[in-house]
Amino acid sequence: MIGRVKKVADMDWDKLRIFHAVADAGSLTHAGDRLNLSQSAVSRQIRALEESLNATLFHRHARGLILTEQGELLFDATKSMAKRLDAAAARIRDSEEEVFGELRVTTTFGFGTLWLAPRLAALYQKYPDLKVDLMLEERVLDLPMREADVAIRMKEPSQADLIRKRLMTVEMKLYATRAYLDSAGTPQDISDISAHRLICQNISAAQVGASAVLVQHLLAYNPSSLLTVNNYFGVLQGVLHNLGIGVLPDYVTQDFPDLIHVLPDIKSALVPVYLAYPEELRHSQRVAAFRDFVQEEIIAHRKQLRELGIL
Repeated sequence: MIGRVKKVADMDWDKLRIFHAVADAGSLTHAGDRLNLSQSAVSRQIRALEESLNATLFHRHARGLILTEQGELLFDATKSMAKRLDAAAARIRDSEEEVFGELRVTTTFGFGTLWLAPRLAALYQKYPDLKVDLMLEERVLDLPMREADVAIRMKEPSQADLIRKRLMTVEMKLYATRAYLDSAGTPQDISDISAHRLICQNISAAQVGASAVLVQHLLAYNPSSLLTVNNYFGVLQGVLHNLGIGVLPDYVTQDFPDLIHVLPDIKSALVPVYLAYPEELRHSQRVAAFRDFVQEEIIAHRKQLRELGIL
């Protein structure tokens, strides 16, 4: 066992780099294309690595390569190494005053499509060399493992070693278009939901608990028809096309001021919105630029809501 550990520690970094590319591509040819090496050169390096470890790393078959159990263990290690190297490279690049390079931002589909993406033009105008990779999904990505650089989430992140800042709070409320209300009537009491089509996220879809609780409460009043969508962008489209009364986050009122707020006393509990990033990116110029941009946009957002008499 000690001998095997020593062999791992003594492995050639270049061979590990080539192994990682092959494992990631699942093909000697594709890995060679990425590394600008011939297939035979890649094959020789993999054989040499297997000999040094006295282990078979790949099962070879006509359709490509499949990692063995030993190969999977090594690939897990090289993936972790690659992430750490990426983090180190990012910190080195961020030591410069210029804001450039890739920034991976993760947030929910609703917030990303309805609030963040429409505002990115201002960020690019200020930092034209910045490249934003916007990852929209309900799954919470692992920031310390560098699955993303920055996260905007609808609850306080629980992962350790994160810098977190509370940005604002959101409430889920009921909205409809004037055209729909003129046609179907404006509800005066929550019991009037029984005469309307409700548009909302399916309570089984990934979403914040406060929204699911509100939807369950509304469903108890037996809306006459129901349209469920697995994200708020779809809910908004249904509302804008006069299909019914939708449950939407209140930040949509800034960009869609013609929406009518229905039954103003009916709303969800407050949902906190947090921005978080790894401690190791504390001095990142890219992260600081994005953080400041989001905060400035939220200040502008709240100012507009006050002017509209909504806040």
